[in-house]
Amino acid sequence: MYQQAQPHDSIVEIFPHVFLLRGSMRLGRGMRISRNMTLLRHNGELTAINAVRMSRCGEQQLESLGKLSHLIRLGNFHGLDDRYYVDRFGATFWCQAQSKHYSDPPPDRLLQKDLALPVPDVELFIFEHARRPECALLLKRYDGVLITCDSLQHWGDRRYCSVPVRLLLPFIGFHRRTLIGPLWLKYMAPSDGSLQADFERLLQLRFAHLINAHGSLLRDNAHQAATTAVQHAFSHQRTSPRT
Repeated sequence: MYQQAQPHDSIVEIFPHVFLLRGSMRLGRGMRISRNMTLLRHNGELTAINAVRMSRCGEQQLESLGKLSHLIRLGNFHGLDDRYYVDRFGATFWCQAQSKHYSDPPPDRLLQKDLALPVPDVELFIFEHARRPECALLLKRYDGVLITCDSLQHWGDRRYCSVPVRLLLPFIGFHRRTLIGPLWLKYMAPSDGSLQADFERLLQLRFAHLINAHGSLLRDNAHQAATTAVQHAFSHQRTSPRT
């Protein structure tokens, strides 16, 4: 019923009460890619974002940090381990409506505009023009921490990627820099439009750091890197005025 835990690091506190788990997922024989989970702690309770199942040792470390009370899915194509976390920890599950690539478990709370989230100082950003549900979170502390899924990614290294995947990634557009996920953009862009306006709106947010569901953490210059990534992705399109 559940996928087995895959290789991962220990949980690291990257900012006060903000934790990162760098792990992996198996795509097929000899194919493994990195996958990350973010944990936010508030009043002794943990909110997990972009769930990644851990080993029993990893779960013991998690339990030492607080009670896992909430689980948030940001991206439509993620959710492999959501059912496990709901069953194992009794976490309240949050996702957008129609986030059904993994239809189980059903959401307890729907992520939508102006919804109160379980951690204070966190703002929900929704990609309004995407063909499938996708959102991000902005933690308004530490000069702004943007938490994404597949949309905006930073590949500072290839850790936990198997050799075949490391060789493949540059050929499908995953270079070692900050980028908009090329496969994600292909499947999520509307057939008669663009996601440029959504990303221009994203750039209006104030953030210095980026945590994404793949790749690696980007500290300090994330907004500039994101700006460059958006310009690169939409350089062939006419720039629309910001509102």
